[in-house]
Amino acid sequence: MSTYLFIILLIYLAVSLFNYSLEYLNISHMRKYGNTVPAEMEGHVDRDLLSSIRDYTIERTRFGIVSSAINSIILLIFIFGGVLNAYNSWISSLGLSTIISGILFFLLLVYAEMVISAPFSLYRTFVIEKKYGFNKMTVSLWITDQFKSLFITSIMLSALLAGGLWIFENSPALWWLWLWIFFFVFSIFVMYISPYVLEPLFNKFVPLEDEALEVDISSVMSKVGIKVSKVFMMDASKRSTHTNAYFSGIGKVKRIVLFDTLLKMLGKNEILAVLAHEAGHWKRKHILKFILLTEAIALMAFYISFHLVSSDVLTIVFNIDIATVYVKAVLIGFLGSIALFPLTPLFHMLSRKHEKEADDFSTDITGDAEGMIMSLIKLSKDNLSNLHPHPLYSAFHYSHPPVIERIRRLKGSIDPGPVSTDSTG
Repeated sequence: MSTYLFIILLIYLAVSLFNYSLEYLNISHMRKYGNTVPAEMEGHVDRDLLSSIRDYTIERTRFGIVSSAINSIILLIFIFGGVLNAYNSWISSLGLSTIISGILFFLLLVYAEMVISAPFSLYRTFVIEKKYGFNKMTVSLWITDQFKSLFITSIMLSALLAGGLWIFENSPALWWLWLWIFFFVFSIFVMYISPYVLEPLFNKFVPLEDEALEVDISSVMSKVGIKVSKVFMMDASKRSTHTNAYFSGIGKVKRIVLFDTLLKMLGKNEILAVLAHEAGHWKRKHILKFILLTEAIALMAFYISFHLVSSDVLTIVFNIDIATVYVKAVLIGFLGSIALFPLTPLFHMLSRKHEKEADDFSTDITGDAEGMIMSLIKLSKDNLSNLHPHPLYSAFHYSHPPVIERIRRLKGSIDPGPVSTDSTG
């Protein structure tokens, strides 16, 4: 093994060990403080629920560490053990065109990854999630979902690779720029068709039966400048008891989807608060800012990739016999995941800032901080959310501020009312 390759391996192992250390730190923090009811949760959380939260968090974390370690070992064997080189040589020996070879190369890798991840997904879904009352999915539905996902992935990935490799072949000097544009347009296209083509393959969407609630939702959204095309209820309960709500649509006209589990759990004011929070992301242009940031990073990544692909430095360092563009793409992706790791807490810090702004926006637009507070309390209880995450762990892994921090901020925004100056009595 060359010196450069050894250094890369050490860096990857260091990043992995750091992540595992964070998980252990979080579990230790949970064991130390997990039996304490936060002041913000008094009257809403009892000892039995705290015990369930602790056990669920620890069991998920331990399983996550084991599955991640196994996947890392497989990846290291694939990259550093000569498997990638042999696989790349076999694809090249077939004598196919660059486009067909690239599609075959990546599709087989995707299929292999799905096979490897299947046992972990089954255990997580039918053991851990079922144990804590979340899973409602049958084995037949799980299998059906896997085949649907496999079919969609095959079609979309093939189209993406065919277009990308065609650009690579026909624009040797500027493929990095055209490829960046192509990927961006493709992602926007997927965002547009997903609510109408992809999502209905997995769930049923029916118009919201509560007309009064729909009127209230449209009224709140109109204050923000959003026109609601339709409010739908999604049958999420056939898979899980977890809750959610989201917007779809480009521009000011939005399609709102509410999980049936959310409608069963939250009251009207709480649902309006959650949707006003989501509207806050749109009004404050958080989604646009995030897209601009990620696309700027993607553009730099494509430009760096252009120079790496133009040379044979990657294939030399990783001992690859045949310098194909697709094997270089795999190596760039591997190195990119390591290089971007230091940016993880920065991205999450920005995301948490946006979540705070959306919480404040929800309070301002509805005039009801209590609605948002109660929704957070109910959602955290329903999802068995960790009420005592370690600060360092949350800095690296939380895209939202810890729920106790969010509730504390919102409670601080409630006007206690006029203070009496009467000193008599």
